[in-house]
Amino acid sequence: MEDYLVDTCGLTAAQSLKASKNVSHLKSATKPDVVLAILSGVGLSGADLAAVVAAEPWLLCTKAPSVASLRHRVGLSDPQIASLLLLPGGAKGLHTCDMAPRLEFWIPFLGSFEMLLKILKRNNAIVSSSLEKMSQTSTRVLTFSPERLKVIVQQVEKLHMPGCSWAFKNAVGAVARSNEGIVNARMEFLSSSLGCSMEKLCSAVCKCPQILGLSESKLHSKIEFLVGKVGLEPDYILQRPVLLTYSLEKWLVPRHYVVEVLLVKGLIKKLLIFTVVYV
Repeated sequence: MEDYLVDTCGLTAAQSLKASKNVSHLKSATKPDVVLAILSGVGLSGADLAAVVAAEPWLLCTKAPSVASLRHRVGLSDPQIASLLLLPGGAKGLHTCDMAPRLEFWIPFLGSFEMLLKILKRNNAIVSSSLEKMSQTSTRVLTFSPERLKVIVQQVEKLHMPGCSWAFKNAVGAVARSNEGIVNARMEFLSSSLGCSMEKLCSAVCKCPQILGLSESKLHSKIEFLVGKVGLEPDYILQRPVLLTYSLEKWLVPRHYVVEVLLVKGLIKKLLIFTVVYV
């Protein structure tokens, strides 16, 4: 298939070598020819076809990409379908699922097809993710207006999280439960309490966005215990921010007492205790 990918699809030799691993099981060019014909039908140029195939070579294994449903059910024009496919999430969605019902939901929800494209550049999973599962985990977010959702996403983007990461989704949920003033105040509080820069704090929040949803009183009591009682350095906490999500009474304090007993008995070394017991 390497020759086909180069000669017919327009991939470079390097791209062909990488993509061929995903289509090596194809015995003939029948399916790929049908796929390329359908993709060409929406106005993709040779260079565009090569970009789509290089990004999602599995698309060549599809019996018949559901482009027709995007036209007739969703009402997208061929140029719109082409622009969708040129985004990584668009090509993947066409291969892995029926995008039509997802687009029927997201386009009106976001306000326009153009806004959908902007969101896809940051989070290309929304056109292939199950709406049912998303609604179960993000019900409150789905009730927000596009303007409110845009503000939330912009706040999360300031943390420099990859739009397609699990942390981005969790951060959106955490920020959605608060408002911009509370989130900013929480960041300022953590930066002051842990004596760190905003850049270092953003790195910690990327690892565990849930800490943004904790109250200042809970954060204060946990930081005070971990630093003052346990003797942890703030940098240690920043590297393992999940510590701040554990219950003080049910998790942190009991384990600290266990650690003290083990230390007295010489059963563990102090340098290892928090890696082994706390995280």
